[in-house]
Amino acid sequence: MDAPRGTILLVEDEDSIGRLVKGYLEQREGWDVEWVRTGEDALVRAASGPRIVVLDVGLPGIDGFEVCRRLRVGSSVPIVMLTARDEEGDRVAGLEIGADDYVSKPFSPRELAARIKAILRRSDGAQEDLLELGPIVLRRGGREVTVEGEEVALTQKEFDLLACLLENRGLVLSRERLLDLVWGLAYPGGTRTVDVHVAQLRRKLRPLDPIQTMRGTGYKLVDA
Repeated sequence: MDAPRGTILLVEDEDSIGRLVKGYLEQREGWDVEWVRTGEDALVRAASGPRIVVLDVGLPGIDGFEVCRRLRVGSSVPIVMLTARDEEGDRVAGLEIGADDYVSKPFSPRELAARIKAILRRSDGAQEDLLELGPIVLRRGGREVTVEGEEVALTQKEFDLLACLLENRGLVLSRERLLDLVWGLAYPGGTRTVDVHVAQLRRKLRPLDPIQTMRGTGYKLVDA
């Protein structure tokens, strides 16, 4: 099991969600989870140095956005925000104040666990030079991609997009999230940019087609 050492601080005021997430992460993934229900308690417990914070936005008292702001004043602890809000403005606001990722409710504990693992790999500096999916091999150092041993010429953004999908393989990434991760929050273009680059990337990876379109949502990288 590749669960990292350290404690996950779960901040969630809804008992049903808190029990579900805590139970799954402890029993299925082997993590230690400390569960608190308020932003005030989160700020106190965060002082003990958790490995990652899973933070609900809609908390009583101090909300999740404010907790995230205060944590970022003196801490680089990874933060995943849980939100029932699906507005782009809320997602962007969370990322701009320092959250590393967000998961919209309702969600599956399995998806949350996968996102936690991806974030911890990045925050640990374990950004592998080599990313592989079947016959697709990406080498960061040389910015090189090969398919079945044959080099494929990709533009900078196509390379970054493929690296992002490989890092998050099996996860559904919305167009908005891909735009954030690959182009950055300040990029003025719309989500159509993502669709265009995905189409170009698919063409260059042929005959393989590992990028699955999730209708109305985004994309997911699956076994090639």
